[in-house]
Amino acid sequence: MARTYNVVTYGCQMNVHDSERISGLLEQAGYVRAVPTDDTPDIVVFNTCAVRENADNRLYGNLGRLRPVKDKHPGMQIAVGGCLAQKDRGDIVRKAPWVDVVFGTHNIGALPVLLERARHNAAAEVEILESLDVFPSTLPTRRESTYAGWVSISVGCNNTCTFCIVPALRGKEKDRRPGDILSEVRALVDEGVLEVTLLGQNVNSYGVAFGDAGEPNWKRSGGRSAFAELLRACGDIDGLERVRFTSPHPKDFTDDVIAAMAETPNVCHSLHMPLQSGSDDVLRAMRRSYRSDRYLGIIEKVRAAMPDAAITTDIIVGFPGETEADFQRTLDVVRQSRFSSAFTFQYSKRPGTPAATMDGQLPKPVVQERYERLVACVEEISWAENKRLVGETVEVLVAVGEGRKDERTGRMSGRARDGRLVHFATESAEGQSLAGQIRPGDIVHTTITYAAPHHLNADGALVAHRRTRAGDAAEAGRSPRTPGVLLGLPTIGAPPVAPAPTAGCATH
Repeated sequence: MARTYNVVTYGCQMNVHDSERISGLLEQAGYVRAVPTDDTPDIVVFNTCAVRENADNRLYGNLGRLRPVKDKHPGMQIAVGGCLAQKDRGDIVRKAPWVDVVFGTHNIGALPVLLERARHNAAAEVEILESLDVFPSTLPTRRESTYAGWVSISVGCNNTCTFCIVPALRGKEKDRRPGDILSEVRALVDEGVLEVTLLGQNVNSYGVAFGDAGEPNWKRSGGRSAFAELLRACGDIDGLERVRFTSPHPKDFTDDVIAAMAETPNVCHSLHMPLQSGSDDVLRAMRRSYRSDRYLGIIEKVRAAMPDAAITTDIIVGFPGETEADFQRTLDVVRQSRFSSAFTFQYSKRPGTPAATMDGQLPKPVVQERYERLVACVEEISWAENKRLVGETVEVLVAVGEGRKDERTGRMSGRARDGRLVHFATESAEGQSLAGQIRPGDIVHTTITYAAPHHLNADGALVAHRRTRAGDAAEAGRSPRTPGVLLGLPTIGAPPVAPAPTAGCATH
């Protein structure tokens, strides 16, 4: 019987997409995904994050809980990959000697080989590369969604933010060629995907290394317009209905990107742009290389070009040396920015970052109190912004798993074009339930009747429902798979039967 696997993912969208690649690699090698009720898969892979301090606790806590399970099931293997593996390396096996494989952010493609080697040698395999061996998008990928897909345009980061450990773990920025990116997008659309999100640690620095010789039609100085041109090129792909991207850096945000967003019909009017702090002194200490006026100026330009734009952000509270006056400046920028939502974090000391050894580390009670005030401020604003949409009709891409209360309330859920979460009733104008006819990946139009800080409700009759190819794929239980170029991987089980020889070229 084929060996089963389960992948547990922590962290950002990059990690989620890497886990899709891990699944694709394992299935190419002959493994099959364990059913949700299987508590004892043959392979358990932890794809880890190292951005927050509690990432270590989560990993080692889960490894500890898995040890007795493994002891009772000889042959089970445990693998740890991702950013925490890149950081801790051999320490993981020292702390948890029942782990079989440790692999880093730069050698995801080696996982099947390492698993087989560990099983053959009955010893742990630890392989951490210092730089990328192949671009991850060349690896086979088992997509989790029938209607939305991640597409990496770059990996790594050239910034030197003092609080961030990502550049040390992901390496310097490496950009994919535009043709490769657009080919992957077209391949996803061909399988029914309606929405893609372009991924990079800093998407709007994309293409700087290309220079004037980068691409025939993308020749502005230093490749600075490459990301804007990529957005416009996505607008030429038939069947692609929504384009998103994350995350841009304010220091690299140029007017041509705003123009491309406003002028390309399938680029969504949603922008996630990290602020981190509204204090110029703290931004300077963070080495963020922009100031609050620059940030607010970008928002002003975005809203002038796209009045309906929903803007979200990241904010850190309690950075070393932050004063009450600094924190008040952050609240001031939040109030001026009118974010539709914000990811708020208490500063987390990460060994190996400059901020970890800075003077002025703040006591936990001070950070907690400021954090609570920030959350209250953000929620007050996001609630007010959401209330403005009551009575508006919005287009919703139906999702799966977004609404935890949907079954109890009789609603379904999805994302509006601006990224807001919408829970909607499934009745037609004639009062008939369409719940059995609406699939994940379908498009509905519905009118907002209620607003909360983090979601919208639409409890009236649907205005329209459009069945899509993505919905067809969801109904058939078919998820997109993008093949990679990967040679020499071991497989599990019997080899596939070779096709019968033919006398000549096959015709189609």
